[in-house]
Amino acid sequence: MKQFSEFGINAGNNFTGDKLKIDKIINREVTILKHKIEDSKYPKNKSGKCLTLQIEINDTKSVVFTGSDVLINQIQQVPENEFPFSTTIIKSNDHFEFS
Repeated sequence: MKQFSEFGINAGNNFTGDKLKIDKIINREVTILKHKIEDSKYPKNKSGKCLTLQIEINDTKSVVFTGSDVLINQIQQVPENEFPFSTTIIKSNDHFEFS
């Protein structure tokens, strides 16, 4: 019988840390380490997508999930070689955005 280690399967590039609600990081400087955009399990936004952010605040990694179409659109415009970057997520009118 084979050992799991023989399959050469690694854990991949997973997101680590506690899950934070986006409201907990509004108006705070955060470092965006990486992101992932997938179809949402609970599509409530126009795009039907969900943005997962791996962030860091004060040397602590956390994960944030959001369906904000504005944040999704903005982060898609950031070149992959520009990660990580610092930003503040603000609430402007009825949506969230990077500033």
